[in-house]
Amino acid sequence: MTDVGENYAQELISKNGELLEEPGNEGGPSPIRWHMIGGVQRNKVQRLVGIVSLWQTVDRLELVDEMIRRAPSARILIQVDPAGTPGKGGCLPADVEGLVTRAVDGGLEVVGLMTVGVMGDRDATGAAFRTVSRLADGLQLAERSMGMSDDIELAVEHGSTMVRVGRALFGERPH
Repeated sequence: MTDVGENYAQELISKNGELLEEPGNEGGPSPIRWHMIGGVQRNKVQRLVGIVSLWQTVDRLELVDEMIRRAPSARILIQVDPAGTPGKGGCLPADVEGLVTRAVDGGLEVVGLMTVGVMGDRDATGAAFRTVSRLADGLQLAERSMGMSDDIELAVEHGSTMVRVGRALFGERPH
């Protein structure tokens, strides 16, 4: 396993530090390509630069602009919320093209789109995955990070190229 996602900036920084201290890797590069899969606050970007290989939750203009300043040439996914769920990360489908254009014009490498399904609603989740796949196709973006442990089959059926299955691999997150 070489690509690993983390939801929380502080935990990602801590876990990366532990890996760098492992015997045989002191001072070497991280053996993991870290994906930031949780919401990112602008003030955390600078602390994560140089550690994160793929930022999966870029969802607003202010974050794109901060990344252009602090993480030039970063690889990112634009997070989309096709269902318009209140309090959930992700931009509306109508905002995707503008965010992609701003990011690319600023020197970021937009490699795809990301979304999270609608909890407990298979039909709405399928519709969300279809929307994100259609948007990615229209923008000629290769990656579609869709699906988690509970909806992996549905995500793959709708064209996901990347799934987030931490709970299926590691169990529930300790509280």
